[in-house]
Amino acid sequence: MKTLILALAAATALSPIAAAAQEITQFNIGILGGENAQDRMNSNECYRAAIEEALGVPVKVFTPADYDGVIQGLLGGTLDMAWMGASGYAKIYLTDPEAVSPVLTKQNVDGSTGYYSFAFARADSGITSIEDAKGKRFVFADPNSTSGYLVPGAELTEKFGPLDEYFSEVRFSGGHEQSIVAVNNGDADAGVSWADGLGDWEDGYNSGAFRRAADAGLVDMNDLVEIWKSKLIPEGPMVVRNALPQDVKDKVIQLTADLHETDKECAYGVAGGEAQDFVPVEHSAYDGVVAARKLEESNS
Repeated sequence: MKTLILALAAATALSPIAAAAQEITQFNIGILGGENAQDRMNSNECYRAAIEEALGVPVKVFTPADYDGVIQGLLGGTLDMAWMGASGYAKIYLTDPEAVSPVLTKQNVDGSTGYYSFAFARADSGITSIEDAKGKRFVFADPNSTSGYLVPGAELTEKFGPLDEYFSEVRFSGGHEQSIVAVNNGDADAGVSWADGLGDWEDGYNSGAFRRAADAGLVDMNDLVEIWKSKLIPEGPMVVRNALPQDVKDKVIQLTADLHETDKECAYGVAGGEAQDFVPVEHSAYDGVVAARKLEESNS
């Protein structure tokens, strides 16, 4: 692992932007929406503190209300790193391919580096398939979410046609946690969220938004039922801003790559549940998502 990370860090040193970087006085982490801001802060406090100790400067965590807040923060230079969904990273890349670099991704307990979008409904709703949800109220997470919109939206549209005609109502909740709560509370009949698909549905699987919601006591997964599953989605990357000094990038990448070995409990919070490791990733892993995002934007 250490050899791979050092090789990855060395590769980022080739950027002329990095060569001109100035010393930092603060390091800012962006956390995507998906659960309430305080829970996001709590899940990442140990991680924030570890990075602060490693860098020797104040480290702040920012929890924008929507995915675009993190995207714009990275593009504008007010955020230095973030864990992104593949679609969010694709938007950054299509806007400015020199802004950030993907460096690490989550590896599941079975060694895979992917996850799924799951459509779900209340178990007592009588909805047991996506076909049963026709004519019902359907909720997506965020327009910049891979598993909460881009992938399920594309797959379902390909199969059923325009979704605003297939469902009686289609709306965005603002995040994965909000979608789960909306369906659980009956404010929507069905929706989508994400999980690694490993382990048991009753636990919210091993990691993902369902697991976070179950761990937080927001839902009892026995009250929800899975009604559809997407194709495998590439796990989103941890990205770092290219303009950062190389030694800063090296320290943050290495600390994160080692987190499952140095602090398993902290890694659980950062990963959103059980995972095996954080492993190197390159832009090529997201070529398909970038192409899909580009096509969607050209059609909108």
